Amino acid sequence: MGLWQRIKRMFRAGTGAALDRVENPEMVLQQTVRDMRDRVPELNNSVAQVMATERLLKKNNERLSEQVVDLDSKIKASVKMGRDDIATAYIGQLQQAQLDLEKTAAQLEYAENASKQALKARDNYVVNMKQRTAEAMQLISASKQAKLQEQLAQTMESFDIGDDSSTFNEMREKIDRRVAAAEAKLQLGTSSVDNKMQDIEREAMDIQLQDKLLSYKQEMGLLGEGSSKDTKQISAGEEENTSEEKSTEALLAEAEKLLNGSGE
Repeated sequence: MGLWQRIKRMFRAGTGAALDRVENPEMVLQQTVRDMRDRVPELNNSVAQVMATERLLKKNNERLSEQVVDLDSKIKASVKMGRDDIATAYIGQLQQAQLDLEKTAAQLEYAENASKQALKARDNYVVNMKQRTAEAMQLISASKQAKLQEQLAQTMESFDIGDDSSTFNEMREKIDRRVAAAEAKLQLGTSSVDNKMQDIEREAMDIQLQDKLLSYKQEMGLLGEGSSKDTKQISAGEEENTSEEKSTEALLAEAEKLLNGSGE
């Protein structure tokens, strides 16, 4: 190997090593994604031009088709009127219009295929761009994670945390025990209050049902014979209801105290 070849190889190796040190994978991937996104408007413009050509040819094809039909009608009308000279002139125009129509139809078919291919190419590019973008984001995330792990490894190397590990474990166990004890007390207090509240609600419901039953018996005249007895029974029922309401209020007050006590 000649001297010049060795110098070139050394230069390429040194340049490549320098670029590897300077090159940032995250920045390169982000720039690649931006370049791919910048191409989308250009592709859209190209597709729009192809589709515009297709629509123009379609309009020309429709116009020539109408012209052929119109000239055919004029030729027939001229022949009926005995104007062979005018009919001959129209026939010449008809032949030219038919030739133009054939050319336009062929161009239109080609333009339609070109539009479909352009749209398909644009859609494929967009799909590929999205896939590449997602892949780039994953690589960037992996690069950041690797960088963070490198920094963490360097930090761990500079500190000795062996002596502190036992302290952290001991404190963690103490905190876990306190949390477990507090949760157990809270659960016991809550279940006790809930049971008492359920008993109070059940007793209050029984009192209401008895009141309804007495009310129905009073309406149906089943509480006893004679107005004096009825009056005594009704008054006794009212006193009983009053005492039951007081007992209900007392039970509710007791439940409220229990709830306040558990909240404190």
